[in-house]
Amino acid sequence: MKSQLEKILKFPCTFTYKVIGLAQPELTNNIIKIIQNHIPGDYAPQIKSSNKGTYLSISITICAKNFKQIKNLYIELSKIHLVRMVL
Repeated sequence: MKSQLEKILKFPCTFTYKVIGLAQPELTNNIIKIIQNHIPGDYAPQIKSSNKGTYLSISITICAKNFKQIKNLYIELSKIHLVRMVL
């Protein structure tokens, strides 16, 4: 059974991930490295710090060819030890 998101998207399409994690220098590099492994390209993430500087919110847009790519990246990004949430 297809999910609602899968029914809505028409491929290829752009898709933005928002990753929230601990404010450590390697967080952004780890995110880009994983995305590069799945979908090579040049990425320019938008990075915002929380008020206290404890967390970073990193938004990064990809061009997905199918829903499997989107799902696999959610899984892989969630495995990063500094990540607290992937939206």
